[in-house]
Amino acid sequence: MIFTARSTLWTFDKEWSLDIVVVSIDGESLTIEDVIKVARHGEKVVLDDTTRTKIQNSRAVIERALDEGRTVYGVNTGFGNLANVSIDRKDLAALQVNLIRSHSVGVGNPFPSEVVRGMMVLWANALSKGFSGIRLEVVETLLAMLNKDVVPVVPEQGSVGSSGDLAPLAHMVLVMIGEGEAYHKGERIDGAEAMKKAGIIPVELQAKEGVALINGTQPMTSVGVLAIHDAMSLVRNTTIAAAMTLEALRGTRVAYDPRIHEIRPHEGQSHIAEAMRKLLPDSEINQSHADCGMVQDAYSLRCIPQVLGASLDTFRYVRSVLETEINSATDNPLVFPESDTVLSGGNFHGQPIALVMDFLGIALSEIANMSERRVNRIVNPNLSGLPAFLTKDGGLQSGMMILQYTAAALVSENKILAHPASVDSIPTSADQEDHVSMGTIAARKARTILDNVVNVIAIEYLCATQGVDFLAPLKPSAPLESVRSTIREEVPTLEKDRELHKDITAVRGMMNTNKIVEAAEKVIGSFLEE
Repeated sequence: MIFTARSTLWTFDKEWSLDIVVVSIDGESLTIEDVIKVARHGEKVVLDDTTRTKIQNSRAVIERALDEGRTVYGVNTGFGNLANVSIDRKDLAALQVNLIRSHSVGVGNPFPSEVVRGMMVLWANALSKGFSGIRLEVVETLLAMLNKDVVPVVPEQGSVGSSGDLAPLAHMVLVMIGEGEAYHKGERIDGAEAMKKAGIIPVELQAKEGVALINGTQPMTSVGVLAIHDAMSLVRNTTIAAAMTLEALRGTRVAYDPRIHEIRPHEGQSHIAEAMRKLLPDSEINQSHADCGMVQDAYSLRCIPQVLGASLDTFRYVRSVLETEINSATDNPLVFPESDTVLSGGNFHGQPIALVMDFLGIALSEIANMSERRVNRIVNPNLSGLPAFLTKDGGLQSGMMILQYTAAALVSENKILAHPASVDSIPTSADQEDHVSMGTIAARKARTILDNVVNVIAIEYLCATQGVDFLAPLKPSAPLESVRSTIREEVPTLEKDRELHKDITAVRGMMNTNKIVEAAEKVIGSFLEE
């Protein structure tokens, strides 16, 4: 939940007071929007007052179990296939530190800071549910790191998605204990130095705390949350770009008639058809071909509601799974204070996230597949009725010919990336962990596919806007004219060949800041509900 107040915010070792927007976590009500505010926009985080007692009661169960000599997995035993090895009480703290060090085996490029910040707030929220058996100061340290901009360096590769994202989370915890590397105010430095500069005392892990901090799905879930947030925004841009292409190609609006969609009432399909109708009221361009004799368009124009709508329905399903996951307890073993019980289970298994991340990647890929076909139609003079490759002086000028090549390359890459990661499993820990999810791979692939799709839609915007320019002095619909003029504020009409990668970057930036969507909504208001 989010609240704005003039508040005194405690960050474990220091007090400060500001007028700020604060995300308060209680383990139960965190939203995707909350995660985005913390991960991407640096909002501050506090513990809800109700969580402290839950955390402390959970820790008390672990202390009693140790005092009574009970054997508890990961508390006074080894891990994985070494679970049958008992650990002497004097070595319990060393056991947890050894766990973090031994599991810090990630490789590859670091996750972006927004992904790691997302991991951190998701972990703090999960721990706040009160089923993990850790001390309150561990959670407070994690929040202090977030609030003082200490972001661990976490390699992207090395997790099989069960039992939890072990390697990525171990790298996160390294910094909590004063080891590893971190970014502090954007500078990559030694973890201990980062904690010192931020004025945060590193944690001295006690029994259960190391295993509690690395048995979880937070890395894959953080990637997924950021991806689904951006995917929902992408749907709006895709709908606008598709409408602009239809206008430039002088297509018919008949395919979006509500009567067609009422008799196949998939929610996403109906919503996209409605959005297309809002974006495509009558226009001078439409009137210019009213009696052309064409009764229907190619599928890439006619079936926009059916294809894009199916992806939208998929995104909504993916979002619902993530909304459940971000308020779940995902470590092992789990502590139940009411019954004074510690139970071993499998909530760390990433299968729910793995499957929806693969589904997300497939649904995203289809958006680009259809967009590239529209790009091909608009640059191809045999299909468009426009100048070849959208240039006045074809031959001397190549115009937008090669934009379609780039779109084709991205679409082809996505087809390979869309192969599901979740259908694979390689047993680990001497076959004790004999089925794993590969959920983090699925999430990372979905994020890469999303980046590719954004570029394809940026290319469609460029081609569609250029196509509409060629139909002047006829004007497109009012919302699309607003979009066209907004794009032209940053990207001029292509008169002679130039470096179009700069144009792609400019349009992508306008998409990321919501500038193009806002241009349409300035005329017609909100046109597509999430």
